[in-house]
Amino acid sequence: MRRLAIFSFSFALAALCACVLPLEGRLFPLGGLAGLAFVLTWVPLERWERKRRAARWAAAGLALGFLWTAGYTALFWRPAQDLDDVTIRLRGTVEQWPRETDYGWSVRLRLEPESGPAIPTLLYLDGQGAGLEPGDGMEMVAHCTLADRSSSGEEITYYTSQGIFLTAQGYGRLEVERPERVPLRDWPAHWTRALEESIQRIFPQSASPLVTALVTGNRDGLSDSFDTDLQRTGLSHTVAVSGSHLAFLAGLLALLLGGSRRLTALVLIPVSVLFTLMTGCTPSIVRAAVMIVLLQVAPLLGRERDSLTSLGTALLLLLMWNPFSAAHVGLQLSFAAVAGILLCGEPIQRALAERIPWKKARRGSPAWCVRGALRFFASTLSATVGASLFTTPLTAFYFRSLPLASLLSNLLALWAVSVLFGAGLVLGAAGVFLARPAALLAAPVSVLEGYLTGLIQSLAQAPFAAVTLDTPYYRFWLGFVYVLVILAVLIPGKKRWIAPVCAGVSTLCLAVFMSHLSFWQGAGAVTALDVGQGQSILVRTGRFLSLVDCGGDGYQNAGDVAADYLGDRGVERLDLLAVTHFHADHANGVERLLERVEVDTLALPDVEPESPIRQEIEALARERGTRLLYIRTDTTLTLGEGRTIRLFAPLGSGETNEEGLTFLASQGEFDVLISGDMGADVEERLLSHTQLPQVEVLAAGHHGSKYSTSQALLDQLKPEYILISVGADNRYGHPDGGTVERMLISGARLYRTDRSGTVTIRVNQ
Repeated sequence: MRRLAIFSFSFALAALCACVLPLEGRLFPLGGLAGLAFVLTWVPLERWERKRRAARWAAAGLALGFLWTAGYTALFWRPAQDLDDVTIRLRGTVEQWPRETDYGWSVRLRLEPESGPAIPTLLYLDGQGAGLEPGDGMEMVAHCTLADRSSSGEEITYYTSQGIFLTAQGYGRLEVERPERVPLRDWPAHWTRALEESIQRIFPQSASPLVTALVTGNRDGLSDSFDTDLQRTGLSHTVAVSGSHLAFLAGLLALLLGGSRRLTALVLIPVSVLFTLMTGCTPSIVRAAVMIVLLQVAPLLGRERDSLTSLGTALLLLLMWNPFSAAHVGLQLSFAAVAGILLCGEPIQRALAERIPWKKARRGSPAWCVRGALRFFASTLSATVGASLFTTPLTAFYFRSLPLASLLSNLLALWAVSVLFGAGLVLGAAGVFLARPAALLAAPVSVLEGYLTGLIQSLAQAPFAAVTLDTPYYRFWLGFVYVLVILAVLIPGKKRWIAPVCAGVSTLCLAVFMSHLSFWQGAGAVTALDVGQGQSILVRTGRFLSLVDCGGDGYQNAGDVAADYLGDRGVERLDLLAVTHFHADHANGVERLLERVEVDTLALPDVEPESPIRQEIEALARERGTRLLYIRTDTTLTLGEGRTIRLFAPLGSGETNEEGLTFLASQGEFDVLISGDMGADVEERLLSHTQLPQVEVLAAGHHGSKYSTSQALLDQLKPEYILISVGADNRYGHPDGGTVERMLISGARLYRTDRSGTVTIRVNQ
């Protein structure tokens, strides 16, 4: 490895340690120690002469990394700390176009304090922010908060890794000063907006959101469910502008310029820089741009190309601009993917290329075309395998998910992605000036959008397209696969991969079988799924599966959480889905669940006929052929062998919480009660309405609110276990301390999803 690469990766290691480890106040001493190590490498010792140079550059990188991060923190982070929890008259300059949120608008700006450097800030404000443009000067009263934690107080690196050091909530009147001419630094943002508007004009309405995402990385037009499908198929990178897009762009320019390497390099360098500026300078695209510029400059200057040195230099420049970006998940995935392609993908591609026939085929002949297709197949296969080997551990760590369909989806989709990207970029740019001719050409190209959408949705719905690491069997399988990879590398022979591949496939099948077997173990089970601040509880009575509620505010849609949990265990069907009431935290995942899982019966309280959530659920249920069961009176489902499910009709009136149904599952002497968000007053009506048995499992009402799970209910039910479905650090303060104390005094064992994640209690009788 070249010296610059060693230095760069050592610098990156120091920056990453500074970001993820508690090293505050220790960076200067660590930098000094690394500097001392650098000095010691000059001591002549014969035994380590060969390794001394590598150690010298590594020590220099570590020293500069620690010292640079410490200096950067003092210069840019300390001023932001001074404004933490302070209300100021905020003055700044808008950097990016505002984006709509659930509560108004957000805009990124450069906050300009009275002294010191500008502070990158994310400002939240009301509808006044809708008309802001990059380059606008603005002023308003705002309350500032350090961007190292979420609104609930959880420590995060999401903002700081993007170079945002403050978040601010605006109040009062917004004053805007628009410059007569757009500043030069803001031109790319305006060009991007013009390109996006052109794409929306010339492409059909159904195709423009995907084309926009492919070309500029703006995913606002894509639905949450489609985003999830992209993740499940391993194709999220196609709509997160990255190195692959610049690779497509380089190929397009080479094609348009006749394959001239020198001319392509001269054109590609400025185009790459411009494209990077237009797409927001995300870490992945900056990395790709730096690598492409270095790789194109090398032959122009008569120097040797070295991909690892280019990769290290790109990383060094990114981290010098913002050392905190070392904690950026996108940056880590991007660099890991490229490292995998360089170290593993390229050898695989060379090996495959040697086996492709028709090496001397005449240009334009059928054999030449087939050879080109096979070369593309080999390139896509090797790149996907190489990237996956390095990115899978990161994906498993951050997202606890493995897209098993990634290899197939990339092979089937990347050719269409590259064509649609190139067409979208060229036609979108042309459409700024010649909208009608561009629209005529865009219509036939849009067929590819239909192909991609259908492919992605079909693969995402396939069983085991992706699995989560919630079960120990998949975690064991993943670790075993990497052991096999290491053995395959160490074992000599041309057929050394046959046994590891067979072993990997066999153990995957075994992991699937064991997960399925463990799910059906015992006579029944109750599982509170971790859906954030919400509720989704799976009840298994024998072979009958019921899901009570499906809603929450977690990172992942509650419907996907439930569908993933079932799919990982080979379950494709629910016998009953019961919705206690039509609040988002109990029902906003029902539609997604119905899209992914077959549901035989959907039980709903027959209240609030005008509720949008109810109407959407009913429409989709009818479309999917799900039987609708309206609970107007108490309903009993007899399952045989002493198993029953009783659905109690709403007993309250007025508020949605009071008009929910109650679910009681009984199996021999094992009973489970789930009452949704029922308050203490309605609990009292339920107790007088029917004779409830003593239950083994109680789902705490209203996420442990102080107004639910009354003493009277606890005295009657005498639960052995209480499940509290609640989100971590939620803004409602759930569960209430007094309610928790009341539950503990009752003698029940408490389990909370905010602390334990998904919780399962099994019935062994």
